[in-house]
Amino acid sequence: MSSVGSTTDAPAATSTQDAMKQDLGLNSSDFLTLFVAQLQNQDPLAPQDPSAMLSQLAQMTQVEQAYNTNTALQNLLTAQNNASAMNSVSFIGGVVKANGNAAAFDGTNAVPLQFNLSVPAASGTVTISDASGRTVRTASLGAQSAGDSSFTWDGKDNNGATLPAGAYTFAVNGTTADRSAVTATTYTTGRVDGVSFVNGVPVLTIGGFSVSLSDIVSVKGA
Repeated sequence: MSSVGSTTDAPAATSTQDAMKQDLGLNSSDFLTLFVAQLQNQDPLAPQDPSAMLSQLAQMTQVEQAYNTNTALQNLLTAQNNASAMNSVSFIGGVVKANGNAAAFDGTNAVPLQFNLSVPAASGTVTISDASGRTVRTASLGAQSAGDSSFTWDGKDNNGATLPAGAYTFAVNGTTADRSAVTATTYTTGRVDGVSFVNGVPVLTIGGFSVSLSDIVSVKGA
């Protein structure tokens, strides 16, 4: 049994030593070779202080332990990213609500624009812009209570013409009874139609825009 264990462990140890040498230019085997050479070539009449020798060994041990710890953390991070990537696929088909101000219009169906007001507003306005930032629709919201609310956009511009399918953005602003300005917190909502990866990090796609997993507020099943 012991021979099987040593055969399994040896490649891992060799791999770690090789990786350490590639990253740092020196591994523990190189250090021990230099250390032995130092002992063999020291002046017999003025040998090195034993405490200094022990200090060198301790420092090398600390470097190797730190490298091994960093390697283990990197492996753990990779495993977590892989798990996150697999989990993100389960969002496909679900309807998400996330921090943001994007709205995907499919050319036919009305789009609910969700937002939150920290205080009641005596009046409010929603402004919708196209991908170039040009304002295409401005609508009055009337009085609004504090908390979550929404405006259903029919996909039309200020002239009543239906706009083409695509990605749009919106902003909501209000005014309190004492005429103080209120800026609403807006949410991006929609059905997840895919997952893309940016530098290895999964990002949900909804229509023509992307949503980070960290921005998601809620998810509803397909």
